[in-house]
Amino acid sequence: MTDATTALAPYDVVLLGSFGGPEGPDEVMPFLRRVTAGRGIPDERLAAVAEHYVVRGGRSPINDLNRDLLARLRAELARRGIEVPVVWGNRNSEPFFAQAVHEALDLGATRVVTVLTSAYSSYSSCRQYREDLAAAVEEVGPAADGLVVDKVRPYVVHPSVGKAWLRALVASVGALEDPSSAHVLYVTHSIPDAMDDTSGPGDGEGNLYADQHVRLARRLTDELNAALGLEVEGELVFCSRSGPPSQPWLEPDVNDRIEELAAQGGTTVVCAPIGFVSDHMEVVHDLDTEAAETAQRVGVPFVRVATPDTDEGFVEGLVDLLLERAAEARGELVVPETWLPGDVRPSVCAPGCCPNLRAARPALCGSD
Repeated sequence: MTDATTALAPYDVVLLGSFGGPEGPDEVMPFLRRVTAGRGIPDERLAAVAEHYVVRGGRSPINDLNRDLLARLRAELARRGIEVPVVWGNRNSEPFFAQAVHEALDLGATRVVTVLTSAYSSYSSCRQYREDLAAAVEEVGPAADGLVVDKVRPYVVHPSVGKAWLRALVASVGALEDPSSAHVLYVTHSIPDAMDDTSGPGDGEGNLYADQHVRLARRLTDELNAALGLEVEGELVFCSRSGPPSQPWLEPDVNDRIEELAAQGGTTVVCAPIGFVSDHMEVVHDLDTEAAETAQRVGVPFVRVATPDTDEGFVEGLVDLLLERAAEARGELVVPETWLPGDVRPSVCAPGCCPNLRAARPALCGSD
């Protein structure tokens, strides 16, 4: 039996883990070099991407959004009477994961539970975070000996995610002059085909990254139509491709699809960026700027659905996931909540899950 004072036991610190982003012009190129490390991308190519940040003062929105999410996580824990500190760390910008580990240790941490701002299963959206957590603990050195770092399960299937997206989607489509004209483009970050092919457990069929998105998109479309009495269509599209032309990445691109819908006529494009929990650069540039400009150029009405990070139900769900993970760690029987049909991934990743296709690296939060 647990109460508020022991609800997160055995965890004594929560870590909010995220991607990170630059906060000034002098940070942009170092940030991009860290993000693309090991891929042999020359600075002249990175400079073109850097312009996306430069036009916004050299600043990504993600860190301010994470500060807000951090405060709201703390507030939700406090509302429930759970007195556990929450620290924040990034993969690619300050505060780095190693800094977060130092902060956790200063708070007396012995066992940390991590919730990521990435909800899906793939190398880039899960295992790479696990690798960077392992590298951070290694960087901290002997002070981190004995520290246990766990994480919550990939949570795209959790009701808090789906229902937050549904509320935002119903609000956007319901506000249209003609809701029946909506065609929903569910947008996520494109990844190499090979990364999607190997996403999921090593003994699985792969393509879990795309499958999770497709399942969410189908459920959202069904629920949207039921809520508003419509028969609109929805489909999964992609943004932010960054690989060489010779390398296959997931398609279709959101801009290409907008052009195709324009040729069909009579459509209002509703972009729901379900691959992102908040307004990352991929949302504010790839959708709010580039996709919106494409829609304007081809004469298609364009609406972008709000991301769920400010939805109270979403934050409550993150705390529910933390409590679920704590119950697992205590050895209690846990039946994971899910909003989608199909596979629910475990909090401890299986051997071979979402492998690093370039090099083998140690990773935390898994059984391999």
